[in-house]
Amino acid sequence: MEMEYRRLGNSGLKVSALSYGSWVTFSAQLDVSRAKEAMAVAYDYGVNFFDNAEVYANGESERIMGEVLKELGWPRDSYIVSSKVFWGSVRDPRPTQAGLSRKHVTEACHQALQRLQLDYLDLYFCHRPDYDTPIEETVRAMTDLIRQGKVLYWGTSQWSARQLTEAYEIAYRHHLQPPTMEQPQYNMFYRELVEVEYEPLYRQYGMGTTIWSPLASGFLTGKYNEGIPEGSRVTLEGYDWLRRRLESEEGRLQLQKVRELTALAEELGTNTARLAIAWTLKNPNVSTCITGASRTDQIHDNMKALEVVELLDDEVMARIEAILDNKPAGPTSNL
Repeated sequence: MEMEYRRLGNSGLKVSALSYGSWVTFSAQLDVSRAKEAMAVAYDYGVNFFDNAEVYANGESERIMGEVLKELGWPRDSYIVSSKVFWGSVRDPRPTQAGLSRKHVTEACHQALQRLQLDYLDLYFCHRPDYDTPIEETVRAMTDLIRQGKVLYWGTSQWSARQLTEAYEIAYRHHLQPPTMEQPQYNMFYRELVEVEYEPLYRQYGMGTTIWSPLASGFLTGKYNEGIPEGSRVTLEGYDWLRRRLESEEGRLQLQKVRELTALAEELGTNTARLAIAWTLKNPNVSTCITGASRTDQIHDNMKALEVVELLDDEVMARIEAILDNKPAGPTSNL
């Protein structure tokens, strides 16, 4: 199968439609050796974007990825690496070690570069909004990092349309660098932000998206259709919240929908995970879909979602919509 490449919003950067992220897996499930194997497989498929963050495994995820990149020795101009700033890379950070102040945004960038063993970050995200820091301060800090050559593009994650609009308008008013992309959660069960709230931002500012959790923390793989399998994410330490969600009334209703989606996927000659990933790629405002995997066979399977996209014609999309029964009403008026 051939990888598809999409522009990151209105920038000239081409990102692979499917990318690979390190959240959950690096450190907790994958050491350097296994992470190297996983990244090499993804790269061979044409994946050129590898997602990371300061908070993932308290910086250990970036250290592992940095070691992998060093060992693999790929040409630096052949791949894209991100980091994210907000929560810090240490447990119980002091006030200056978290947030989106100029101080933390700058120091977190330097620390990420050190862990990743890189000279610059391709993408640098504000991992969440910081209500204690003026947005203008963050925009100026990101602009400075870009002008210094330490960051190429900056963006946000899970910001509201109102906050993003303020960032764009500040940037244009003061001749600063506006955000290029947003990294929102997007999947069959979480749709409002991408499909409704951000709609004006795609048109007005050309915002790109690097969406995460296309499988809704594993719900949309179908692996929970008959119970909780041993070794799944639900059984990991610190993921009690996911078990509670799975066992909630909403979780049970979602699992029933997943069972129906599984039947549809089988009818199409594929599986639930590929169907769910392909569904996100049908949205033209999705620049790239970040996938995660703790085993190489999962990567092989995820990449096959590229072949499923063409199967999702209007009739199939309508059948999916009928199963989900959750199409967001919109547009909203929150700008």
